Amino acid sequence: MLTERAGPTHVAGAHTRSGNAMGRTRLGLLVGAGRAFAEQGVRRSTMQSIAAAAGVAKATLYNHFRTKDEVVSALLTRELDRLTGVAADLPLDEALAALSDELGAHPVLRRMAETEPDALAALLTLGPESWAELSGRLAGALRIDPDGAEIAGRWLLGVVLQPGRSTSRRRHAARLAAGLVPSAPR
Repeated sequence: MLTERAGPTHVAGAHTRSGNAMGRTRLGLLVGAGRAFAEQGVRRSTMQSIAAAAGVAKATLYNHFRTKDEVVSALLTRELDRLTGVAADLPLDEALAALSDELGAHPVLRRMAETEPDALAALLTLGPESWAELSGRLAGALRIDPDGAEIAGRWLLGVVLQPGRSTSRRRHAARLAAGLVPSAPR
């Protein structure tokens, strides 16, 4: 008599080896995409150049992303998560300075500013819902009220467009932080 063997069961929140490997592969693809975009710009990068920068076959890239737009979106999400993490545990003035340094020297943003300013402007032109989501994340990471997040977000967008010098950005971050209101404790 044949008995049915149950396969491994997945427990919600638990990581599997294959899930971890998929996550590492996806992370490697996004790191490669960042390299390709920094070297060639977003428009000139191809799925082939992204795969090459990640050190994988193009088929591997297509197993995770169907289009370059999907790669761009995933990289943007990853960078927003990373930047939120940069700011989360720092005092407000240091968090603003760190964010401005990250954005002012970001290799993909700098490349886009040089070679694809119209694409950079399109990336930074957010609709009301996207802006509300972004400023909400900023408010949470910086622990400031929504109006302050709105002001800080607009300043950081200015840094992306015209980074200036790090010393100037750090002075500006301190002045901005002095005028922002902390969010109410939860």
